[in-house]
Amino acid sequence: MKLYTRRGDAGQTSLLGPDRVSKADLRVEAYGTLDELNAHIGLLALEAPASHQPLLRKIQEWLFTLGSHLAAGRTEKPVPLPPFPEESIQILEHSIDEMVAEVPPMRYFILPGSCIAESHVQIARTVCRRAERRLVALHEVEPVAPLFLAFLNRLSDWLFAYGRYLTHTLSAEEIPWKPEK
Repeated sequence: MKLYTRRGDAGQTSLLGPDRVSKADLRVEAYGTLDELNAHIGLLALEAPASHQPLLRKIQEWLFTLGSHLAAGRTEKPVPLPPFPEESIQILEHSIDEMVAEVPPMRYFILPGSCIAESHVQIARTVCRRAERRLVALHEVEPVAPLFLAFLNRLSDWLFAYGRYLTHTLSAEEIPWKPEK
């Protein structure tokens, strides 16, 4: 099987069903941004301590599953898809609670850049927020499962907490935002 088909040369792409849509379609934008986020999470997993890697890889699997649901499109013939795990949100919340318990309380807004690891996490967090915005835009036109929206919202919270956790455990210093008066 060849890697290229030339079917997308005119700006169209296939969804998992028989539908073809513009590569600028809201659905394609949403799952394309999830793909970008997944690549950033993969980078985090490579740099993460061994104890964090299983959850980061699980997050990658969840993002891939979510992307497959979006790529299934609006076909009348259902495409078999893996279920998106409802427990993903509780797993993220539990992890957030554990990390927050280990870091000092936040007393100010924080600028990204305390260390390389935290900077990578903050890039992933901003891509996650963009993925969430893309999913909301799609949802406003064509409803998606509320679980998908909640998951991306919680994932961005998790990434923020993870960035603070890494800053703390790597003995880096948070950079407070001090606006000029």
